[in-house]
Amino acid sequence: MKRLAAAGEKQMVPRYIEGSVRVLVDPAWGEIQPQEAGLGVRTVGECEVIEHLEAGRPAVDTRRPEHREQARIPGTVGISHEEITDRIGELDREEVTVMLCNGPQCPATPHAIRELLDRGYPADKLWYYRGGLHDWMTLGLPIEGTRSF
Repeated sequence: MKRLAAAGEKQMVPRYIEGSVRVLVDPAWGEIQPQEAGLGVRTVGECEVIEHLEAGRPAVDTRRPEHREQARIPGTVGISHEEITDRIGELDREEVTVMLCNGPQCPATPHAIRELLDRGYPADKLWYYRGGLHDWMTLGLPIEGTRSF
């Protein structure tokens, strides 16, 4: 099945249209990611992420810093998928951690999860929020960063 053709410069981070609560989302970049990021890793939606964050539990945004500074989900910490193995010690193996990135077309979180699993990280302590920032913003949930509403 073919996707829409890219329209030129990629806009990987969604943004609010100035003066509006509408979100500009570029659907044509990246590659659609699987529903399951790794064997034994639970895929979760917004309700589970909200409950997790409200309980003060850890959530890791695996995008690069330049994307994270534009917009991020409040309560998340940034550990780039490229640094995840170097910073594995910052994760609590006893606590479930939500992992997220830009959305269903972003490979950052699936990559990070595979790296963690390859190094023996317990799959039952990782949750994959596949919707990422794209779905979060299109549902009108709060963000922080330079593109906040």
